[in-house]
Formats: sequence, C-alpha cells, structure tokens
Amino acid sequence: MKTTWDHRGTRALIAGAGGIGAAVARALADAGAAVTVLDIDREQLAKLAGPGITVTAADLTSAGACRAAVTEAAERLGGLDVFVHAVGANDRRPVLDTTDEVWERIVAVNLNSAFWLGRAAGAFMVAQGHGRIVYLSSVSGLLAHKDHSPYAATKGGVNQLMRVMAREWAPSGVTVNAVAPGYTETALTRDYLARPGMRAAMEALVPAGRLGRPEDLVGPVLFLASEQASFVTGHVLYADGGRTLV
Repeated sequence: MKTTWDHRGTRALIAGAGGIGAAVARALADAGAAVTVLDIDREQLAKLAGPGITVTAADLTSAGACRAAVTEAAERLGGLDVFVHAVGANDRRPVLDTTDEVWERIVAVNLNSAFWLGRAAGAFMVAQGHGRIVYLSSVSGLLAHKDHSPYAATKGGVNQLMRVMAREWAPSGVTVNAVAPGYTETALTRDYLARPGMRAAMEALVPAGRLGRPEDLVGPVLFLASEQASFVTGHVLYADGGRTLV
C-alpha cells in the first residue's frame, strides 16, 4: 500500500487555484501525482502551471462548463483517482443586508459547483470502481458566525452533500470526505483580517493561538486522498487549531 505522501500514478483534479487549492495541487504533484487544476482566474492558473500540473480555465458556476471541464481533465489524465473541491467565495454582511444577488452568487460558487463537479467526478470514479473525493468545507458549516449567512449555509450544504455522496458511492469503492478549515490566511480573508484589531480578535478565538495557513490543510487532504483512508468516508475532518472546541 502506498503511504499518505506517495501519490505516484495518481490522477488528480483540483477545483480552485487559490491559496488552499494551490497548496494541495503542489503537494500532490510533489508526491508524484499528475494534477489538473480548474479555475476561472487565468492569472492564478498561470502561477500554478508547471511540472506535474496542467491547468484549465473554466466557469465553475455553470453546470455545462463543470461537466465539460471534468470530462476534459479525465481524458487528459487518462482517468480520475482524486477530486478536490477547493472553491470558495464569501461576502460578510448581516442577513438583512444580504441581497438576492449576493446570495445567488455565493450559492453558485460554493454549493452548485460542489454538486456539479462532484457529480461529474463521481461518475468516472463509480464506473472505474475506486476514487477519492475531498471537499474543503469550513468551521462555518457548523458554527453560527454572524455576517456569514450564505457562506455558512453553503458550507453546511457541502457537508451534507458529501455525506449523501459517501453513502451512495461507498459500494463502488469511492470515498467522499471533507476537510473543514478554521480561520485561514488566504485571499478570501485578507481584507477582513486587515481591519483594525481583527487579526488579534480572530487569533484569540483559536486555542492554538494562531490563524491557519494553506499548508496546514495539505496533510489532512492528502491523507483523505490516499489509499490509507480507504475505510474513511462521510467524515468532516476539522483542521482548525481547536476553534470548534470553544
């Protein structure tokens, strides 16, 4: 059996070229996997393209584009063993200030893409009789953070979608899990953390005393994507420095 860090021969598709997605893509490539990354941001994709990593620009808020992107990646890679969904958008405002347009945009990015991409990837994996799907969720899928209504709702939805997929596809040798980060320093949180006093306030809520980094998510994702996690499915792994303990 290959170890968590040995992904030679693995064919992996990553949705999301941002901080966490990029860290996971590089780690999988370093571990020997052939990796394709999807995102709408061509600039981010260009930074990732290199040895072991190919990139594809795609609008992940379109069902047809998601299906086509997964099909293209599976054909390019010669199959699909691992799919990681690391796509996310947020818009921090109270419920009463959340417009229909904001709600629909966050749902499209976070939840619709999770379903469309996961369904397409799962079809390949079920047909071949094995596969690993890992979603990047959030502690906001469990905790009721204010000013997070669409983000929290979509991440909670991702967790439940993951469980249903896990139950349906377990007989086919496909595992589906989620990694739920705590407060992590990425482009999604940069402006928020730059507000006066906000970084210190967020760090004070984490028993570990610091914010997460994209690299902190690599180990959990690579474990769930490995052969060693073949009997782990339908699980949310919290990588949050203890945030969900308080």
